[in-house]
Amino acid sequence: MKILVTGAAGLLGGEVCKRLVANGHEVTGLVHRNHDIRANDGQPVEIATVAGDVSQGQFGWPDTAFGEIASAHELIVHCAATVRFDLEEADYRAVNIDGTGNALALAAAGDMGFLHISTAYVCGTRDGAIAEDDPLPESGFANGYEASKAAGERLIRDSGLNWAIARPSIVVGEHESGRIRQFDTTYAAFKLIAEGRVRHMPARKGATLDFVPLDHVAGGIVALAQAMEQARGGTFHLVSGQPLPVEEFTGAIGAYAQFHEPELVTPERFDPAMLPALERRLFKRVAGLYASYFQRDPHFGDRNFRALAGMACPETGAAYVRRLIDYCIEAGFLPET
Repeated sequence: MKILVTGAAGLLGGEVCKRLVANGHEVTGLVHRNHDIRANDGQPVEIATVAGDVSQGQFGWPDTAFGEIASAHELIVHCAATVRFDLEEADYRAVNIDGTGNALALAAAGDMGFLHISTAYVCGTRDGAIAEDDPLPESGFANGYEASKAAGERLIRDSGLNWAIARPSIVVGEHESGRIRQFDTTYAAFKLIAEGRVRHMPARKGATLDFVPLDHVAGGIVALAQAMEQARGGTFHLVSGQPLPVEEFTGAIGAYAQFHEPELVTPERFDPAMLPALERRLFKRVAGLYASYFQRDPHFGDRNFRALAGMACPETGAAYVRRLIDYCIEAGFLPET
């Protein structure tokens, strides 16, 4: 199959490209500022690339190039997105909403299938059981990222194309090794907490985190790409389905002598204005952006995905969290002593 992967130079996009090539597909990577496509192990992925900007109509290409690229591919795997939590609404709209619309236009021009990478957290701040087929909420999102991904999903559902939606939860390192190529987003907050620069986090009793290994997510995307006819019109959770209590996560950090276990404060009692000046600034700029995830308890189901792909996420309990931390130390992201 001839597949165009948007966001190919990203963490997830690069690993997906590697796995698609290994399965015999002809892959083209859409790149923007970064043209370096690498798998999660850091090795380069040798594929054809095309430069374009998803936020621009026709990705910034002239009509001729747009038509040629559209007709040359059978499937788009749309990984391109901004995953930051600190942007303005216009930035989310340009990439996560308009960018999805532009990718849909390319798929329509070439009569291509469309596999969209969203997030399980389009459920918003709901707790309890979250099924793949639950309707999208209209409001109640924790941040602009979640809201923009939900808006992108609505465009896809209204497109009339052969589409499927994959929804990862909180993507972290590989299951067996903990390895991850880029320490960004969630890891930035994790580092501030572990090193004791952010010592207090608002957390609701009973809150949980759904950490999912990157290799499960990438493998799941490839499985869906290869079964698009069966996946058509479906939504698939790529999640652990094993909610980890926030207290177990912070306790795993505190089990290392060189790290600091943060004090978990009920949201009603938490006042960032009372924090020391440096901690207050770091909380506002980084850690606070992820605070809502310490106050939620979603239980993501993945029945649709299991039925289609025959895949289940491996165990992601305390031992897995330790592997994640150990890899951060091994890679020099966190201090050894």
